[in-house]
Amino acid sequence: MSNALDPAIAQRLKRTPDGLVCAVAQQRGTGEVLMVAWMDDEALHRTLTTRRATYYSRSRQQQWVKGETSGHTQYVHEVRLDCDGDTLLLTVDQVGAACHTGDRTCFDATVLLADA
Repeated sequence: MSNALDPAIAQRLKRTPDGLVCAVAQQRGTGEVLMVAWMDDEALHRTLTTRRATYYSRSRQQQWVKGETSGHTQYVHEVRLDCDGDTLLLTVDQVGAACHTGDRTCFDATVLLADA
């Protein structure tokens, strides 16, 4: 299996200076936003070909498959590219916690504004 991203997809991506694209993971069926991470071309290629969410860790400088060590996996049903080409939306089935803190989503902890 080649690790090369389809050139037609690659040319549409607008990457950060370090070659990354923002990726938002959303729960299939509910629309719940689970997490935001980063992908390089190889992580996106691996996600598209395996349907296992693969991201790029900026701190470790390497790809990581969501749930590979924790068991909290993301099965990818759909990947969309936004109109500007700088953000990906992954529709996933999340098993277990999406956040490294153990929360269901990375957006459970702090609410800055909410309707009463």
